[in-house]
Amino acid sequence: MIQDVVQYFETIDPVLGALYASLFTWIVTAAGASLVFFFKGMNRALLDGMLGFTGGVMVAASFWSLLAPGIEMSKGEGFVKVIPAVVGFSLGALFIFALDKLLPHLHINFKEEEKEGVKTPWRRTTLLVLAIALHNIPEGLAVGVLFGGVAAGIPEATIGGAVALALGIGIQNFPEGLAVSMPLRRHGVSKFRSFWYGQMSAIVEPIAAVCGAIAVTFFQPILPYALAFAAGAMIFVVVEEVIPETQRDKYTDLATLGFIGGFIIMMTLDVGLG
Repeated sequence: MIQDVVQYFETIDPVLGALYASLFTWIVTAAGASLVFFFKGMNRALLDGMLGFTGGVMVAASFWSLLAPGIEMSKGEGFVKVIPAVVGFSLGALFIFALDKLLPHLHINFKEEEKEGVKTPWRRTTLLVLAIALHNIPEGLAVGVLFGGVAAGIPEATIGGAVALALGIGIQNFPEGLAVSMPLRRHGVSKFRSFWYGQMSAIVEPIAAVCGAIAVTFFQPILPYALAFAAGAMIFVVVEEVIPETQRDKYTDLATLGFIGGFIIMMTLDVGLG
């Protein structure tokens, strides 16, 4: 079935493919958020395990889907060949660092006084959604950049690899949607509003994906930099946000096992399809 999906994406415009793929990741986020209609709460051990899984997928995708192909398509030899990856990776991390300092947000397991970004009177609901939205910007960008590479005719950028990345990100978006909606419900927000805010946290993915695909299509030389940029952004999110969120309770071992599982699944998808 996955091969059928890959074959379908080979028949359509890659920029349109980036839109479809990122809409899929958004829908999976909504599916995760919809569980708020069926359950009153969520076990903390399960949450930490799922967040660890999310981190594993993002780290594996950063290397197998982004950095490795970006380095491979770079010109030159030795240290010269890795320059685009170094520059792009650094800029991606700095980009999310800047957003992290400016965008008001509150991580899932953090207290009200631990909110980050510029001071604002915004409610906890909005801050939680913005925290997950911050995660999703590099994810959508990564999908778009890969599809844009296909549109540009870059041999190292394949539809199979782009579909694998979208599938992996979609899988880890399921717990992300749940991780937004359940805490909101726990804080007295209605079921529908908890679901609504949970799925809206991924609205940035289609936007970032289409922007990334179009940018690479028109400016082909930036593709190695763009791939590394998305990788740097994702690694920053994992180290600065995802992992710390899993280390605030007694279920760190479950989070670690979840991380390993997520890494293995994403690696397998990328190698198998890419």
